[in-house]
Amino acid sequence: MRKLFIIMMVIACAYSSVTAQQEIIDEIVAIVDDDIILRSDLLQYSLNLAFQMEIDPRVDTEKFEDLKQEVLDNMISQKIFLAKAEEDTIEANEREVDNVLDNQINRMIEQLGSVEKLEEYLGSPISKIKRDFRDDVRDNLKVEALKAQYMRKIQISRREVEGFYESMEDSLPELKETADISHILITNKPGEAADRRAKEKINEIKSRLDDGADFVELAKEFSEDPGSKERGGELGYFQRGEFIKEFEEVAFRLEPGEVSEIVKTEHGYHIIQGVDRQGEKINVRHILVRVAATKDDSMESESRVRNIRAMLDEPDADFAEIARKYTDDETSKESGGYLGLFAVEELQEEEFIKVINSLEPGEISEPFQTRFGWHILKLNDKKGAREISIDTDWQQIEKWALSIKQQKEIGEWLEELKKETFIDIKK
Repeated sequence: MRKLFIIMMVIACAYSSVTAQQEIIDEIVAIVDDDIILRSDLLQYSLNLAFQMEIDPRVDTEKFEDLKQEVLDNMISQKIFLAKAEEDTIEANEREVDNVLDNQINRMIEQLGSVEKLEEYLGSPISKIKRDFRDDVRDNLKVEALKAQYMRKIQISRREVEGFYESMEDSLPELKETADISHILITNKPGEAADRRAKEKINEIKSRLDDGADFVELAKEFSEDPGSKERGGELGYFQRGEFIKEFEEVAFRLEPGEVSEIVKTEHGYHIIQGVDRQGEKINVRHILVRVAATKDDSMESESRVRNIRAMLDEPDADFAEIARKYTDDETSKESGGYLGLFAVEELQEEEFIKVINSLEPGEISEPFQTRFGWHILKLNDKKGAREISIDTDWQQIEKWALSIKQQKEIGEWLEELKKETFIDIKK
């Protein structure tokens, strides 16, 4: 951790000094169709990647220059794919954008230690960091959706898989212990009492505002948005599409100084105050009261998951059907709770590893809890570490062979798209 912190500080200093120069001058390093890549953006992405790879740009100058070239190539490819995605009217699901963005920000906070350290490192409040990253996340999801659409058309024959195995047999890795698993997830959802408590709190705040209380002071005292609380709820300038729909519909109608009625979103209850408007962008403050699950809600979730577990003991109970009906995990719901095949040691949840190691193939666990909620896990199959064989591991070999074929064809497709795209790389 100390080594990571030192590297972080070195890169932060390097970034700060370069950013100071860029306030005076910036330049275009590449033009891709109707889009541009700025030197400042190239440097920021390169520094972020260097940080993750523990490359000190002031010491490993050659490595950093190579990294910058690789990043530039990737940025150009990304813009080409993004232009194609927009041509094909591929959209990103905004809920998925929120989830990916939150996960990225949380990982950075965990890596650096706190929200304050992240704000200091990137030189912006958390609300602005999220807005800055949001477009990138949305664009990445569009590109991934485009690639996934293209890759679904790619098939692989049995002969191709056999040819892949014959050519790669000596270099294929030993398979680690693997587990094929399904689960049912029950999350701790806030109930009526939690919602009522949040409503009472936000109504009390609204009454005080109506009586002339200062919005900024109440936001500092009561808002449950850690990213804006200390700034009196101020979010900074943003344009349409950067926040959730219900919030924006109200925020963009407010005049400077005007205070909204109470607004409910998936994050809780808000009161919004207009601050300023500049063209298509607005700046607002808000006070957020979250609807937090109570102890009773947690007990209700536990009771619910234990009732579901009892259903699974019934004769002819079908795990997949019960998962489709009851699980709160939307990503695995349609597949009957199926999560897939995993190397056991690479699973991030320690509790999952403990439960997997306690089960035999075909067995279903008792309910257990993780940070995501309550789980019931089914071990579909389990295999120990071993050398790979085409006779017993066809599915895994086919997956590897198909992945390599897909990447090859995606690369060839990119080269075709480049021929149709105007690209000008500056010196």
